[in-house]
Amino acid sequence: MMTTKLKPSTPTHPLPHAARQPRFFYFGAVGSLLALIALGLAWELLLAPLRPGGSWMVLKVLPLLLPLRGVMKRDVYTMQWASMLILLYLAEGIVRATSDSNIMSARLGWLEVALSCIFFLCTILYLRPYKKAAKEVAQEAIKKASQ
Repeated sequence: MMTTKLKPSTPTHPLPHAARQPRFFYFGAVGSLLALIALGLAWELLLAPLRPGGSWMVLKVLPLLLPLRGVMKRDVYTMQWASMLILLYLAEGIVRATSDSNIMSARLGWLEVALSCIFFLCTILYLRPYKKAAKEVAQEAIKKASQ
């Protein structure tokens, strides 16, 4: 009599909730980050620079380039700290939108606010299943340790 081994019914992915992750949030995060980089370059070089011919404010784009590779690779740790970094751009956008006398610069400020919010929300929603799975793993480890 032959016996066949049945496959385990539990998923093999270390984070079962993350395995079913909708790609919408990932693409929203990557797209808004790339759009924010493009906006920063265009804003300070062409559209509404602080000084005619461009300004050194274009260097504000450099910190956005640091998490770009990790975000594109879906690195959880990079996405976590990038979601905190983006809040600086949210604050800058609000300040420029409400205080710049140039109407074009004020509108670009509101666009920066919108892109920062999109990145933040997409990143948080993308990372939520990972956080939930990590909590479950931690609770299981606590249960095993207490037995």
